[in-house]
Amino acid sequence: MSTEKFNAIGIESYENWQEPKAFSYTPQPQRPQDVDIEIEACGICGSDMHAIKGDWGNPYLPLAVGHEIIGKVVKVGSEVTRFKIGDRVGVGAQCDSCGKCHRCSHNVPNSCRKFVGTYQGVYPETGTPTQGGYADYVRVSQTFAFKIPDNLSSEIAAPLMCGGITGFRPLLTAGVKKGTRVGVVGIGGIGHMTILFAKAMGAEVTAISRSDSKKEIALQLGVDHYISTSEEGFAEKYADSLDVIVNTGSSFSENSIMGVSSLLDAFGQFIFITAPPIDEKIELAPFFLLANNYSVAGSALGTPADIEQMLQFAADHQIKPWVETIDINEENVKTAWSRMDKGDVKFRFVLTGYDKYFKKN
Repeated sequence: MSTEKFNAIGIESYENWQEPKAFSYTPQPQRPQDVDIEIEACGICGSDMHAIKGDWGNPYLPLAVGHEIIGKVVKVGSEVTRFKIGDRVGVGAQCDSCGKCHRCSHNVPNSCRKFVGTYQGVYPETGTPTQGGYADYVRVSQTFAFKIPDNLSSEIAAPLMCGGITGFRPLLTAGVKKGTRVGVVGIGGIGHMTILFAKAMGAEVTAISRSDSKKEIALQLGVDHYISTSEEGFAEKYADSLDVIVNTGSSFSENSIMGVSSLLDAFGQFIFITAPPIDEKIELAPFFLLANNYSVAGSALGTPADIEQMLQFAADHQIKPWVETIDINEENVKTAWSRMDKGDVKFRFVLTGYDKYFKKN
C-alpha cells in the first residue's frame, strides 16, 4: 500500500455533482496516533447528498464523500494502543479533534470547536483537506475508529457509523426506557434506525410523516402508532401523546415544528438531528415553549463512548438497518446518487466491492 496516494471517487464540480469521477489524493501525513484503514464498505448518507450539492458550502475540490466506513486496519502509528493490524473497524463523520480543549478533555470531542470531519474538513495543523469513504483507504485518529462486533456484518454496521449513532444519541439524551412515548419524524435512513433503536429500548414508538404513504413500512419497522401531519386537526387529536420527539427530516420546511411539537406532553423534548442547507432557519414562538415547558435541542453525532455503546447495543439486540448493497464504481455511484436524490431507496445504500474496483484500477 502506498502511503502517498489514496484513490477515490468523488466530484470535480458542485454544479455537475451528478457525474462522479475517479481521482487520487495525498492524505494527511501519518501521525503517531493515526491508523490507516483499507475500506470494504461505506454507507451513502443523506449528508453526502448535501455536501456534493454544495448545501454546506464548497470548500474544496475534488471531494470524495462517505462517512459510514467499515474496513480493516492495515497500518498503525507508534502511539496507537486501541488497534492492531487486521482489526475490523468503523469510522463515522469525525476523523479528528484538537484533543486538548475543555470539551475534548471532558469526553465530548464530537463537540470540539476544532472538529475535523471525515470529509469536507481540514486539518488545522497542515491545511490538508479530508476525503471520505468512497476510497480505497482512509487515515484517521485512533480516537475516531471503533471495533465492530463480530456478529454485525460490514454491510449492516456501515450505516450505524453515522445514521445509527445520530438516531441513537437523542434517545440517550432523553433517557428513553421502557414505556417512554417516542415520536420519530421522518421515516428515512436515520429515522428508520431511530425507530429500531427506540423499540429495542422498550419505548412506545409513533412514526410521524407528512402523509400515509409510509404507514405500511413504519408498521413493518415495528411502530405502535402512525400520525400523518396532513390529517386535519392532527395536533389536537394527538395532543399530549408523546414524551420526546426526534426529528430526522432533512429540512425544517417539511413540517411545522410548532404543529408537531404540540404532540408533546408538558415538559416534552423536541430533539432534532436535522442538518438542512446552511441558510435555513428555525422559527419558534417563545410563549409556546414557555406555556408548555418544552425543550428544543440539537443533537450531532455522539461521543466515542456513545458510539461504542451503540455498536454493542446493536449487536446485542440484532439491530439491522434496511440496506441495499451496490458495488462501488463511477457508474454505480452516479446511479445511487440519482436514486437518493429521488428518495428511491429503503433505506440505505451501502457501497461494497471495493477490492473489485480499486485493485483493478
